[in-house]
Amino acid sequence: MPRLLAIDYGLKRTGIAVTDPLQIIATGLTTIESPKLIDFLKNYCKQEEVEKIIIGEPKNLDDSDTHATEPVRKIVEKIKKEFPAMPVVMVDERYTSSLAKKAMIDMGMKKKKRRDKAAVDEIAATIMLQEYLHG
Repeated sequence: MPRLLAIDYGLKRTGIAVTDPLQIIATGLTTIESPKLIDFLKNYCKQEEVEKIIIGEPKNLDDSDTHATEPVRKIVEKIKKEFPAMPVVMVDERYTSSLAKKAMIDMGMKKKKRRDKAAVDEIAATIMLQEYLHG
């Protein structure tokens, strides 16, 4: 079975998570520099079969757009252009970063590691994907 891939896109960094081939478990894959996302996806999709891309859509609590919403929409368009047969689903990512930080505390990560924004982005993508699987 192909994997699902989740993207927590940011202007500087992008967290990426994937499912196992049975689409049961979401696992953090990596964090990359955002300008390298399309090249990363091309390489990854050559190595692994991906069924669908899930990307977090930033929204304020009142459902209005944030400063990051438009860049996410632009990268979604680029992904759709590069991978026209690939379904791309936008999901609410409102609480994923705060849930990621809480998960890091619950896992017993040291404060220095919890300040690592790359780790937060990767865990946020994992949480987003896990919620998508169980939603």
